[in-house]
Amino acid sequence: MSRLTAYVLLLVLFLTGCGGAVDPDEAQESIQVIAMDTAMLITTYGECSPAAAYACEDVIRDLEAKLSRTDPDSEVSRLNAAGGEAVEIGWDAYSLLERAAAYSSSTGGTFDITVAPVVSAWGFTEDSFQVPSQAELDRLLPLVDSSQISVTPSPDSNGDGPTATVRLGPGQSIDLGGIAKGYAADKIVKVLQEHDVPRANINLGGNVLAWGDRPDGTPWRVGIQDPARVDEQNAFAGVLALTDSFAVTSGGYQRYFEEGGKRYHHIIDPATGYPADSGLSSVTVVAGLGEGDGSGFPGTMCDAYSTALFIMGEEQALALWRDETQWGEEGCPFDLVLVTEDGRVVVTEGLADRFTLDESSGYQYEIAS
Repeated sequence: MSRLTAYVLLLVLFLTGCGGAVDPDEAQESIQVIAMDTAMLITTYGECSPAAAYACEDVIRDLEAKLSRTDPDSEVSRLNAAGGEAVEIGWDAYSLLERAAAYSSSTGGTFDITVAPVVSAWGFTEDSFQVPSQAELDRLLPLVDSSQISVTPSPDSNGDGPTATVRLGPGQSIDLGGIAKGYAADKIVKVLQEHDVPRANINLGGNVLAWGDRPDGTPWRVGIQDPARVDEQNAFAGVLALTDSFAVTSGGYQRYFEEGGKRYHHIIDPATGYPADSGLSSVTVVAGLGEGDGSGFPGTMCDAYSTALFIMGEEQALALWRDETQWGEEGCPFDLVLVTEDGRVVVTEGLADRFTLDESSGYQYEIAS
């Protein structure tokens, strides 16, 4: 083999990211992606690290193009602009609409993608923040009703064309931002499997996928931001030790504005039209790769429930977690870390041996059973 041929072969192996003599504990690719209105960090290990990392980015870009509410060419934007007329959608949007309906039902309407017009009234969609009048909220709140969405699957869909036809109710619009990143994490699992990635850490802006373990064989350490110290670097309420798990955090400290000396955050309660005032500072929902609600979308589930349970508050969140009638004999498919406004960190018993309180946070630690 000539030197030139050898050089070309090495270059090809480098560019494809799949060289056969690479130590999977050492090789890695780490890329930052700005998408879905957040900063994301994708770190993959193994022989196919670069190919896997950029394939993960492709998944995210593809979903953003389909699901973004602010991209006029997306399926969601076309649906919102249709004025109640039928719109054909593909598999990803259809899957999320089906899951959104299920989460709306299981949370008693606390999770509702049709809250979009109310969120816009507060200016969070357009970054033009304002406090809407009560008269405007009274006009918009009747539009918050997922049961008005009509979804008709296409019987002849072959996976390439439209999967369903959708109609919204009069005046309605939807926002899938509350579950899109979790759904992206679910799809990334398949990418990691296809590329035989032994370990990865995927952070999609508060949505974490801990794939495998760290190179030293220990679990990934996933910090939970201390809502009271958001301006301090590495200020955590505690740290989770996770392998093969999703962890999704929602909190009022993540996005907000102030007016008249009062802070208004972006998590809107569909029942009132106002930012949720539940006594919680943040909610983290954790589920294993093989867990979830039986839908095959555990990351999507964690994303939806982190929002819904934040709105519900501690008592209702734990009641849902304990609801044997809903989850069946196998028990709840997720666990929780609740940070309360009165200075406590409440961890459900399934995480008790995987959570370490940050003593410097000053929080009181409780285990819920």
